[in-house]
Amino acid sequence: MMARLRRAGLLAPSVLAIGVLLIAPLALMAYVSTLERGPTGGVIWTQHTADAYVQFLFERDLSDRLVVNTDYLHIFGRSIVVAAITTAVTLAVAFPMALWMAFQPPGQRLLLVFLVTIPFWTNILVRNYAWILLLRNDGVIDWLLARVGLTGQHIDVLYTPFATTIGLTYSFLPYMVLPIYVSLEKLDRRLIEAAFDLGANRWHAFRRVILPLSMPGVVGGAILVFVPGLGAFISPELLGGAKSMMIGSLIQQQFGQSRNWPFGAALSFVLLVLVLLALSAHAARYRREARP
Repeated sequence: MMARLRRAGLLAPSVLAIGVLLIAPLALMAYVSTLERGPTGGVIWTQHTADAYVQFLFERDLSDRLVVNTDYLHIFGRSIVVAAITTAVTLAVAFPMALWMAFQPPGQRLLLVFLVTIPFWTNILVRNYAWILLLRNDGVIDWLLARVGLTGQHIDVLYTPFATTIGLTYSFLPYMVLPIYVSLEKLDRRLIEAAFDLGANRWHAFRRVILPLSMPGVVGGAILVFVPGLGAFISPELLGGAKSMMIGSLIQQQFGQSRNWPFGAALSFVLLVLVLLALSAHAARYRREARP
């Protein structure tokens, strides 16, 4: 009995923090998503309706009939594609970087990890404004390409999904590098030497030894990039513009300009469900592969 009370006492602060900082806000958001929108914005706290969820897939025509509206599905689809491309690009850049870092002398590894974390010292808003100066027409990149004769007109990159992908890749690259580096740094070098002794070349040693043993870091980095990239707001808002709106910008618009809190809350929960389904599918696949 005393042991149970002791365990409960030790767990109480963590449970309280999770309840106050996570469960309570989610419960409030779920409650708001079931309320009716107020005449001038906000919500009517005493009137419940499922219109916010219906609005995600349907709209009313002039005859007040529900018809399918796929606009929000397109925004969700664009967000998923951009987040997936961002994850793939960051993985392609981060893996060679982390592999090189892991095979450096111990003193240099600490310095390299320090350099990777330097972008965190600058506000993400400032970093995205810097990308605007680089990517805009007559900006730094446009001017350099014109000077060397590679382009004869403006690059027209800013306010496109491509610019959003660049901003997200830059913002989330450390989240991919560090987990992969941790996995590779713990790698037993004797396994690689054994592969070479058994006749493997560099490619086979990488594919059969290094890559499989680094998969926990790869999966962890992919989750850390894809999930926040799916709901990112600052990079899509500043670099993508209205023509390439993503989920984060849409949700912010509902709580800000449109003052449609129930619909914004419903969109947030749809996004949450998508993320949970993706993580559950990965967890189920991992459990199946881990079974003997």
